Amino acid sequence: MSESPAPEHSPRAHHHLTSSQEDYLKALYHLGGVSARIRTNVLARRLQVSAASATEMLGRLAVQGLVSHDRYRGAMLTAEGTAVALEMVRHHRLLEVYLVQKLGYTWDEVHDEAEHLEHAISERMEARMFEILGRPNVDCHGDPIPSQDGNVTPSKHRTLLEASARERLRVRRVSDHDAVKLRALSRLGLRLGVEFEVLQESTHEGPIVLRVAGRRRQVPIGLARVVFVE
Repeated sequence: MSESPAPEHSPRAHHHLTSSQEDYLKALYHLGGVSARIRTNVLARRLQVSAASATEMLGRLAVQGLVSHDRYRGAMLTAEGTAVALEMVRHHRLLEVYLVQKLGYTWDEVHDEAEHLEHAISERMEARMFEILGRPNVDCHGDPIPSQDGNVTPSKHRTLLEASARERLRVRRVSDHDAVKLRALSRLGLRLGVEFEVLQESTHEGPIVLRVAGRRRQVPIGLARVVFVE
């Protein structure tokens, strides 16, 4: 059975982009390419491709009006490229919530699955997931989910590394880039929404000591950097 065409408001309805092209746009967004030019070698490292491959792809995306690309100054998303990137981010983060809440995945397992699925789901499926999940505004790592019209609520939480002794705090966001760190945070009980008390700040690069659910926990500074609190 053939799939229904995407709605006309979908950024992809006009461009028929490949998964790889969507990945480039999303990577530029994550690197800050909405407000500044991103150098080609930085983008290539992020996507684990050669600088030559990145240059070639950016040229194609520039022809489609999705990026502004200068060989020497780097690339920046256009308004239309930003819309596509935000659509991919919305798909990705909704999928992560769905995988955790409805399919029993853990938060360290969902990133790679969502990377594959974000290109395949229709706008209809996205809308149904959004409703069945209760219209979430953050994903399972606390990252903001862009609205359907492309608005993103900025998160301004500080890291655990900036916390002071005797503060009582709550975990609001964690970086989803490293599954090993996510599993370590789970073992320490530092999940989204968990409240804790800082018993001791880091001294001489040593761990931060917390009380989590009545238990004393030592958090290495490498983990403290990826936990955002309020």
